[in-house]
Amino acid sequence: MNDKPTVFVVDDDPAARQSVSALVETMGYSAKPYASAEEFLKSYVPGRPGCVVTDFRMLGMSGLELQESLKEHRICVPVILITAYADVPMAVRAMKGGAITVLEKPCEEQLLRDNIRDALEQDNETRQRQHRAAEIRERAATLSPGEQAVLERLVSGKMNKNIAKELDIGLRTVELRRHQIMKKMHVDSVAELVRLVMKEKPEEE
Repeated sequence: MNDKPTVFVVDDDPAARQSVSALVETMGYSAKPYASAEEFLKSYVPGRPGCVVTDFRMLGMSGLELQESLKEHRICVPVILITAYADVPMAVRAMKGGAITVLEKPCEEQLLRDNIRDALEQDNETRQRQHRAAEIRERAATLSPGEQAVLERLVSGKMNKNIAKELDIGLRTVELRRHQIMKKMHVDSVAELVRLVMKEKPEEE
């Protein structure tokens, strides 16, 4: 899959689609235009890096409904909404739903450029977090049930002797499992292990 980010331009106005797409290409990114939200949803491949720039008011599904549909299907692609009709409740709803911003038409070219860069940066950071979390899950999956039990208690701050008593196993067994956990999780200390598990675990949906 191509890892180069794409700006998906969704607007039922051909002139607006062409204008935003041309701007995106001057920024050095790929632009993919769509005449409707439905057309975009039908062809979009989840996981493809990029962001969406969409008009709020379109025939059929609106830009806000598109944003909400993406969120409902757990597709984490940043959305920039553009509208010719200032509507505070709509803007609030969009921002609460996770939109990067809501811009009024006609919007400043530099403002749109800045927000597209912010959206692509956010998308990249989200992908990096997801990649790190996936790596941690893969490492954790190699732990035996006994090691998992010790890991849970280590992360909760329990001492080796307390873990041994709670699991009804020998202290030496706890120490051996702890050693294996740190080896499999690629860490050198319990503090690093705790940070790894607590900070890099997947965010709640």
